[in-house]
Amino acid sequence: MILPPATLGMLGGGQLGRFFVIAAHEMGYRVVVLDPDPQSPAGRIADEHLVADYADQDALNRMAETCAAVTTEFENVPADTLAYLSKFVPVRPSAEAVAICQNRSAEKGFLKANGFPHAPYADIRSEADLAAANAGLFPGILKVARFGYDGKGQARVKSREEALAAFREFKGEACVLEQMLALDYEVSVVLARDESGQVKCFPSAENSHRNGILDISLVPARASGCLVGNAEEIAEGIAQKMGYIGTMAVEFFVVRGQLHVNEMAPRPHNSGHYTLDACVTNQFEQQVRALCGLPLGEARAHSAAAMVNLLGDIWYRDDAHHAKEPDWAQLLSVPNLKLHLYGKHHARPGRKMGHFTVIGADAEAVQKSALAARRAIGIDDE
Repeated sequence: MILPPATLGMLGGGQLGRFFVIAAHEMGYRVVVLDPDPQSPAGRIADEHLVADYADQDALNRMAETCAAVTTEFENVPADTLAYLSKFVPVRPSAEAVAICQNRSAEKGFLKANGFPHAPYADIRSEADLAAANAGLFPGILKVARFGYDGKGQARVKSREEALAAFREFKGEACVLEQMLALDYEVSVVLARDESGQVKCFPSAENSHRNGILDISLVPARASGCLVGNAEEIAEGIAQKMGYIGTMAVEFFVVRGQLHVNEMAPRPHNSGHYTLDACVTNQFEQQVRALCGLPLGEARAHSAAAMVNLLGDIWYRDDAHHAKEPDWAQLLSVPNLKLHLYGKHHARPGRKMGHFTVIGADAEAVQKSALAARRAIGIDDE
């Protein structure tokens, strides 16, 4: 076990890293954050902020010298960086696990090879691959294999011709062409797995998106106990097959009552933010525990929850060119609402600036209260 007051390393300085720093500090650890942005939310509250690229040798050596273990807050940290650090200190999750999740083609191949349910797809590396793609994949979604998130690097394509045009817009980057499914709804499972293979699943969340970005998560998910149990079983199976250590999320499409794995995230997840306020142990404390070889905490929810993302758009509600701080009194006046702002120095449309979670004993009442608070802050219903 790695015990306080040891120093832990975090690759990435966004909000997920910030919540990790908070959890680690509360448990008595020091944290070094590596992130190239001098204003990064996690770096600003860390004990030490290394303002450098993720491949910077001096910065990596500094982490190797000062940290007892290292983790990451997002999957686009180069796997080579994780592999290098793992020569000196424990790195969890492993470079191999992150490499699978940071490439859609590798991710789909992993799911297929291990028999996990997923949408029909084809790897697209050239225009010839598109010409040869099964006609049943249309209409579909063309997704770049690397660095796509929150709906970026994706194009809905009705035909082979539209797919070809999108592929050219992506400048010939390797892609995955995925059949578009008729969704009932989406759910996610956030879990933690320790080095002995023990897994703790948080209650499944039911998610809705807007413009490719998570909008609302409801817990418990309005799904059958059987479906939720199956989702947890699949998510656990994925973590075991990967030999995963840490907190991770598995997102699912539900189609005609059947589960299809959409994506895996080798880190805490936006849809798990509700755990900060509604669970005995939150996803970031579990990340610290798994990283340090501590027993995992209890993942049980003590309240129903509805989590709402706050994007930079609401800063521009009155003037498209000038940001104005939203009226937080609208949210802070709700007694069972927990507001979390990420401390980002500049708001812009589509940027995740914070979230709030409404908790309570009754799931339906919690959802209604969250939707009302969402409207009060200026987020219109679609």
